[in-house]
Formats: sequence, structure tokens, C-alpha cells
Amino acid sequence: MADAEQRFQQLKDKLRRLGYRLTPQRVALLRLLSESRDHPSAKDLYDQLRQQFPTTSLATIYKTLNVLKDLDEVLELGFSNDDNRYDGNKPYPHPHVICIRCRKIIDFDRDVIASLEQELAQASGFEIISHRLDFYGLCPECRQKG
Repeated sequence: MADAEQRFQQLKDKLRRLGYRLTPQRVALLRLLSESRDHPSAKDLYDQLRQQFPTTSLATIYKTLNVLKDLDEVLELGFSNDDNRYDGNKPYPHPHVICIRCRKIIDFDRDVIASLEQELAQASGFEIISHRLDFYGLCPECRQKG
């Protein structure tokens, strides 16, 4: 995806063009999402925003995330036993590698599985609309810690 400033402007411009209010809290959230490389949870975003805007509510964070999801501008990664995480830089399906200890999430480009997606579509007759491909393991830092 584009650099953080370009992504931030893209998100801000789209919301403005569609008539959404650009409150200071919402703008700050867009900036956090565009700068983030680590797939934050809503609570992570809330904790960061409260430093600058102490009266911000968690509901405000979720409302904006839902708007961005509806506009296909953020990818939500749901986990059954953990908080959902959000990717504001690559809002389309792409593979991830997830550390089972520290919960770090690393992106891989979609090109890695494009041929697999085509092969599955041809073999099954399905029109593939979306997918989720996650690999779980231990990141180098956690492996080093033992």
C-alpha cells in the first residue's frame, strides 16, 4: 500500500467526499490506522487516542471502524479467543503470519496466493469473492526468548 501520509489523505478524502464528519478524533484515528503496521485492536487504538483526546469513547472507535469496514477501507481480522485486529493499510484479503505467543501479525502480499485463488476457482467452479489465509507460529523474537 501507499506510504502512511498518502494513505491518510486517501482515507480522509474519501470520508469527506462521502459526507462523513471529520472530527478531530476521527482524523486522529485515520492517522493511527494509516501509520500502523502491526494490526491494532480497537482497544489499542482507543488507548492511543485517549492520550490526545481523553474524552474519546471506545464506541467512537468502533463506529469509525465500522464505517471504514463498510467502505472497504479497513480489513478486520476476527479471532475467536482474542480481540479483533484491524489493517488500515491493506484493506483487502491477504495472507498473514501470526505469532501464537506475542500476537504479532505480519502481512504477505496477495501475489503470493493469486495463482492458488485462481486454481481453486477453476477447480470448484466458485467465484472467489474473498478469503482468509493465516499461518500460525512463533516469530523470531519469541523463538529466541525460548
